[in-house]
Amino acid sequence: MEIREASPADWPRIWPFLREIVAAGETYTWPRDVGEEHARTLWMVPPPGRTVVAVDADGTVLGSAKLTPNQLGPGDHVANASFMVDPAAGRRGVGRALGAYVLERARADGYRAMQFNAVVATNTPAVALWRSLGFTVVGRVPEGFRHPTQGYVDLLVMHRQL
Repeated sequence: MEIREASPADWPRIWPFLREIVAAGETYTWPRDVGEEHARTLWMVPPPGRTVVAVDADGTVLGSAKLTPNQLGPGDHVANASFMVDPAAGRRGVGRALGAYVLERARADGYRAMQFNAVVATNTPAVALWRSLGFTVVGRVPEGFRHPTQGYVDLLVMHRQL
């Protein structure tokens, strides 16, 4: 697996699994019916942000991540990141590889920490992955997420120094 900067040509290979993940409504705070152009604007971020893709040997996009400042101005030394792995590529270590890559990229870009603002508490694989990569829960938003089958569930704020 190779992780590299995403190009506009990668978007048609990101959009199908991004749409599927968002439409499921279980892990992202985006509108479940997000349109393609709006999704592209949200995901394919301009500098100083960056979007990356994980691809296998034949060029198949297995997952993607975006890295941005968490806040503007005096808070821009803390990074934020989002990750999506094609469900067809699950259990292959794509999320972990993207997570490790983005952490290193954030450090190299001069960020001092990374914060996730909205990790759905019922997304136990993601919570476990982020904990294994050194993140801790620093806050909880009670019933901050409307899960399609579990009702109102908590959102976690997770943080890690770089």
